[in-house]
Amino acid sequence: MTMNIVHLIEQKRDGGTLTDEQIRWFIERFTAGRVPDHQASALLMTIIFRGLDHRELATWTDAMVHSGRRIDLGEIGRPTVDKHSTGGVGDKVSLVLCPLVSACGAAVPQVSGRGLGHTGGTLDKMESIPGWSATLDLIAAHRQLSEVGCFIMAASAVIAPADSRMYSLRDVTGTVPSIPLIASSIMSKKIASGTEALVLDVKVGRAAFLPDPDDARRLAHTMVELGEAHGVRTRALLTGMDVPLGLAVGNALEVTEAVECLAGGGPADLREVTLALAEEMLELVGVDADPAAVLDSGAGMDRWRAMVAAQGGDPDAQLPVARHTETVTATRDGVVTDVDALAVGRAAWGLGAGRTVQTDPVSATAGISLHVQVGDPIETGRPVMTLHTDDEDALEQTRAQAEGAVVISRTAPPTGPLIRGRIGP
Repeated sequence: MTMNIVHLIEQKRDGGTLTDEQIRWFIERFTAGRVPDHQASALLMTIIFRGLDHRELATWTDAMVHSGRRIDLGEIGRPTVDKHSTGGVGDKVSLVLCPLVSACGAAVPQVSGRGLGHTGGTLDKMESIPGWSATLDLIAAHRQLSEVGCFIMAASAVIAPADSRMYSLRDVTGTVPSIPLIASSIMSKKIASGTEALVLDVKVGRAAFLPDPDDARRLAHTMVELGEAHGVRTRALLTGMDVPLGLAVGNALEVTEAVECLAGGGPADLREVTLALAEEMLELVGVDADPAAVLDSGAGMDRWRAMVAAQGGDPDAQLPVARHTETVTATRDGVVTDVDALAVGRAAWGLGAGRTVQTDPVSATAGISLHVQVGDPIETGRPVMTLHTDDEDALEQTRAQAEGAVVISRTAPPTGPLIRGRIGP
């Protein structure tokens, strides 16, 4: 069959399905830079409106996996299991989970990403640690996984390069919100990274990437099916993202809170989500360990320090501190009935903690320290949050939005569960 990108666009536009051969041809040529961006964007836009059926999606994902190398993590000496979150506000779970699960006896090869908009990125948080590097070549990554039991690193050019190029294009062409494209993007990287098992943390709520619960559940089912089809034991938890997770939002602030959790402290909600995911990860790979007991023992902290040091960081270094801070106080007595995660995330972004496009720089110091959570009693004048930034002008621009995120009423509201569902074998 003679391939023609215009024909593929028209075929999909008119409601047809793409053959396996057409999909593989497109992904191969696109990765090699032999399909112009405007034509690739047109095809992606047809997928936004027409979708991909089960066969098309399976082939599309497989082609993206094979656009680079599928890494072999054999001879590690322990089972490998990874975790992926769809992103949220205050979501520093990976920083605790990666060394904790490693301390329990599994190996955790965590290939992570950067934040965009109101959601934070694991790599941005880790890079607030002096000296720490997200770049590991495959030999160094394999060695660290064997010796330390975990790493957190950026995707290399050999891991699903089609996704890296496609994500950048989708980001600037309005073709991000498609469940097939989201699922294939996430799963192609995870499958190619060589892990035996994967647990997905799919956020649900107003600050989630997909706030509608039905959409989030469909995405979770789709990703579980893709993982299982490629021989990766995959499971998903649906977790709440209406309020921030923990009390810290912002890169260095979140590292500090993650370390507190590894030391046996930290907010209860962060601990709950971390332990729920750890239990699923260990069960998937058949490791019999109690992650709560391991967390309390301090073994996770030992593994954290080893992981940070192995990637050039100083686990004892003072984290950077913002030049300007401002504390917001309560204007009435009552009970905290809401902390809007989306508003908090956007305010932290305005202070410098986030980016609009992937190439934007982010501030390690910017963010928000919350002093209250939903259900807390509060009195007039008590601190509600502290804003942190290196840009004094940003305080004035974001103060009102941050203040409006916290609602104080007379009675405490009912609170829903943090863990809202489980999908997979």
